[in-house]
Amino acid sequence: MAEMRTPLLENKEVGWWKKALDVQEAKHQVFFSVPMIVTNVSYYCITLIAVMFAGHLGELELAGATLANSWATVTGLALMTGLSGALETLCGQGYGAKLYRMLGIYLQSSIITTFVFSVLVSIVWFYSEQILILLQQEPEVARMAGLYLKYLIPSLFAYGFLQCILRFLQTQTVVMPLVICSVVPLAIQVGLAYLLVYQTPLGFKGAAISASISLWISFAMLAIYVNYSKTFQYTWEGISSECFQYVLPNMKLAIPSAVMVCLEYWAFELLVLLAGLMPNSESSTSLIAMCVNTEAVTFMITYGFAAAVSTRVSNELGAGNVNQAKRAVAVTLKLSVILALVVILSLVFGHNLWASSFSDSPVIKKKFASMTPLLAVSILFDSAQGVLSGVSRGCGWQHLAAWTNLAAFYVIGMPVAVLLAFKLKLYAKGLWIGLICGLCCQACTLLVITLRTKWSKMELTVSDQKKHVLV
Repeated sequence: MAEMRTPLLENKEVGWWKKALDVQEAKHQVFFSVPMIVTNVSYYCITLIAVMFAGHLGELELAGATLANSWATVTGLALMTGLSGALETLCGQGYGAKLYRMLGIYLQSSIITTFVFSVLVSIVWFYSEQILILLQQEPEVARMAGLYLKYLIPSLFAYGFLQCILRFLQTQTVVMPLVICSVVPLAIQVGLAYLLVYQTPLGFKGAAISASISLWISFAMLAIYVNYSKTFQYTWEGISSECFQYVLPNMKLAIPSAVMVCLEYWAFELLVLLAGLMPNSESSTSLIAMCVNTEAVTFMITYGFAAAVSTRVSNELGAGNVNQAKRAVAVTLKLSVILALVVILSLVFGHNLWASSFSDSPVIKKKFASMTPLLAVSILFDSAQGVLSGVSRGCGWQHLAAWTNLAAFYVIGMPVAVLLAFKLKLYAKGLWIGLICGLCCQACTLLVITLRTKWSKMELTVSDQKKHVLV
């Protein structure tokens, strides 16, 4: 067992070394976070590249692929990401408690859960044209989006399984293979999308098919690696029927985790829909969409630190090192604030350059510049809540985070956004101020939960893990 990789568990706090170890802690988390950032950006770009190739076929194809990609994210991809969050608690704490065999069992139970939900979502995707028309979308655009989504269905299963294996590796601090198995399929996707879209009769449908193939290639690469690598000789012992016993315990964490993630995704998408109801809706929608995409890109960077703190906390709680877990939270919060400030400064001084990548319109650039101060505030709160949400997954507080997101965004954030945007005529700025209120309440509530927790009661024993009693 000495060969097992446990770099995040090696630090021991000893007297005057505390400050040095804090630096060491930060270094470990940065080295862990960067590969996770690259991995998540690569998976995001696989579907984005498919949309880009489809968009070059014409305006209708661009509108259809964009709508399809947005609908796929809201109804499926975000759900798959959330469902896999259960493994951050189960595998993370199991690894810390040295119950290595259980990690493979947890992985299989999570894949079963993901498969069941993927079947249900695929039915929704198959009938998306009719659903989008009911939601008052342009019929021709809805038809193209529905066609795109039908050929994107295989990618849903691949993406869900990928997220499960990603958490399995993440909780063991095995991250470099994730980079290889995401960057290589991304490179393949560029050539494959070009080939299927422009060199075959598939055309528009070929873009969706290329994304599905690339994601399945990534899954196959990771599955082969896990099955044959000696790194997992203790955590993966092959397929076992024992995994069915853990499906329900997995769902008790997976469903709140999915709700937690989806509620936040839906809040951002709701802002775009509300922008479409304003006077000069085309300009307002473009502006809000630019802000949402900017926030999404910065959150991908934050998510790397969220993954690091989730792994660190769950590993240490499983090992019974409560003080180490607390210190990891403090270090990661500091790192996230520093990162947010760097991003904010870059945005303040380079907002015109960034806006140019979305639009050549001087009007849109000017409006985006006026939104930059509000965007800076939202990025700061979003960075903090991203890390605190990672703490929640590491500790098994998904249900608390889900209730927090529901209250923060749909009881406070969205009502304030509607009031300011439509009643007080602040329009796009009003929508974003409402979002800031939601993010502020979310971050503050999660911080209070973290600070008020009696960490001494968070410690898990090996016998607790064997009885499936989770924090």
